Amino acid sequence: MQRIFAAFLLGLVMLNLAQAQTPITIVVNFAAGGSADRMARLIAPEMAETLGSQLVVKNVTGAAGAIGAAEVARARPDGNTLLLSTTGPMAIQPFFRSDLPYRVADFAPICLLGDAPVMMMAAPISGLRTVQDVVERARQTGGGFNYGSAGPGSLPHIVMAALAQTASVPMTHIPFRGSSEAIIALLRNDISIYADLPGPLRANNLIGVGVMAESRTAEFPGTPTLREQGFDLVYSIWAGLYAPAGTPQAFLARAEAACEKALRVPAVVEGFARLSTPITFRGQRDFALMQQAELEKFRTIVQGAGLKPGD
Repeated sequence: MQRIFAAFLLGLVMLNLAQAQTPITIVVNFAAGGSADRMARLIAPEMAETLGSQLVVKNVTGAAGAIGAAEVARARPDGNTLLLSTTGPMAIQPFFRSDLPYRVADFAPICLLGDAPVMMMAAPISGLRTVQDVVERARQTGGGFNYGSAGPGSLPHIVMAALAQTASVPMTHIPFRGSSEAIIALLRNDISIYADLPGPLRANNLIGVGVMAESRTAEFPGTPTLREQGFDLVYSIWAGLYAPAGTPQAFLARAEAACEKALRVPAVVEGFARLSTPITFRGQRDFALMQQAELEKFRTIVQGAGLKPGD
């Protein structure tokens, strides 16, 4: 009997060790090098120390983040697969695509990481310096004015479609797999404008055409808001961490605590500052409530404007 009991205890120890050594995958549903990817790589080592498991970042791109999100929605709810996503796949896509391969209910919010106003950016060679420049150029080219996005239904798409509608000018939407690809296209002059998280602005010596905030930001005090330039458009992009629905609450609580702790680490704080994205921590409950409010906001925007994947 003692041998059987000892073998049972050894089995439990080995099982716990195996679980502790199983790496946790953070799926980022946009391309490597973009703001969401860099956020994941900032928090992964810090959360790993708290959770006692290695965290590996995996980029799964396509369909404006929907493919990566769907992969996590299908994953086993055992705490070994997480999703780091920005606004679009979690608050816009549910109203933008009727064939979305997941539901909002397929995810358990863990924590909000950051929230930053959308920045409209142009390359120095473009000659674009103000929103009025953008509108006039679009009007002159009669549909030949290209703007980039991180995919149909992403926030960079929605905000530029909103500007085109507000200004009553034709613009052509060019989707990419993520912000890093869009920035390369912007620098090559393949697209004229790109609106997204402000992180790439200084790193790529881009021009801040306008910030979609209620007032000028501390990070870019010299960049006027769109409101100042005559267009009442206010949008921000947030990023958060999710697990598949059904993941045990005990793990969600540990992950939430690990997330909060990681966001206080100086190296992470400095990294988010380089991305020009203010750290905005919200735990499970507050993040879920915020997402519900965002869903209602974008339902009104997308359905009210009649936006479709082909726009």
